[in-house]
Amino acid sequence: MPANKYALLRYRVIDKCIRNKYKPYPSKEDIRQACEDFLYNSFKERVSISTVEKDLYAMRNEEGLGYMAPIKFSRDLGGYFYSEPSYSIDKLPLNEDDIEAVKFAAHTLSQFKKINVFDQFSSAIEKLMDRIELTDNIQDESIDQLVIFETGSTAAGSEHLGFIFKAIKQKTSISIEYKSFQAGVSSFRKIEPYLLKQYENRWYVIAFEPKSSKIKTFGLDRIEKVILENHKFQIISSFSREDFFKYSVGITTGNYKYQKVEIQFSQFSAGYIKSKPIHNSQKSISHNSDGEVFSFEIYVTPELTQKIMSWGNHAKVLKPLELKLEIKTVLEKTLKEY
Repeated sequence: MPANKYALLRYRVIDKCIRNKYKPYPSKEDIRQACEDFLYNSFKERVSISTVEKDLYAMRNEEGLGYMAPIKFSRDLGGYFYSEPSYSIDKLPLNEDDIEAVKFAAHTLSQFKKINVFDQFSSAIEKLMDRIELTDNIQDESIDQLVIFETGSTAAGSEHLGFIFKAIKQKTSISIEYKSFQAGVSSFRKIEPYLLKQYENRWYVIAFEPKSSKIKTFGLDRIEKVILENHKFQIISSFSREDFFKYSVGITTGNYKYQKVEIQFSQFSAGYIKSKPIHNSQKSISHNSDGEVFSFEIYVTPELTQKIMSWGNHAKVLKPLELKLEIKTVLEKTLKEY
């Protein structure tokens, strides 16, 4: 009998749980909770232990699925594992039921892509729908020969997203093993996570660090381990989600004060800047034969400097003078390297 669409989605969650190197040997309860969070985003008991048991049996034994997954249970460690460490159902070709499940999930997501909370995912949803619309067979090899899709690497650290998101929802402290880029040394940091933010295909967690009494930003790609603490916290009263990144381009905030920045973009680049604003405060304030001038109320951060320089001679800083001189100095040093 073909598996229903939700069962096929649960199998993917179970596979991910068993292969999670940061939390190996998941128990039935761990798997049940993961399936429930994925399917329903709720803590109500909608996935039962008996459902998990049936799923594990099906993955091991039902020939129609094509998995024959080598799932074993460790009594010593109290959880499940693959007796073949490299096994994953992701490496198996999709069968007809899998393809229908993918289509079902994609079409379900497409119904919500215009809702505000899904804005940041609309591009990914559209890419998935584009592939499905091209052909009834989403594994059609000719797609990759005849169509070029935009590609991008999966950001390191994304495996921590679910765990950290749950800690944020439950307002529970976590300890992270964090490796600094500068020092190159790992250390454990206890933090109270407030927000997750994505920038340039990387994920960051904004958290209060009790030891330093500061709100800091931690890159998930530098987190090597996450441990859930048994300590509940309250968000400090001075923190505002709406204001924290109000004047930021990217992820840097620090002790910056926002400034009025004016940049002249060439006629060539002005259209692009209008279609994809650099910042919410962006305003067009004048036109001339050389291009169009835009103003911003913004932090002058490394991310802003990099974004301006990426436009080369199509962008010229007019104000403030300090930013103009900074970019001029960098460009002069760059020229010397050539």
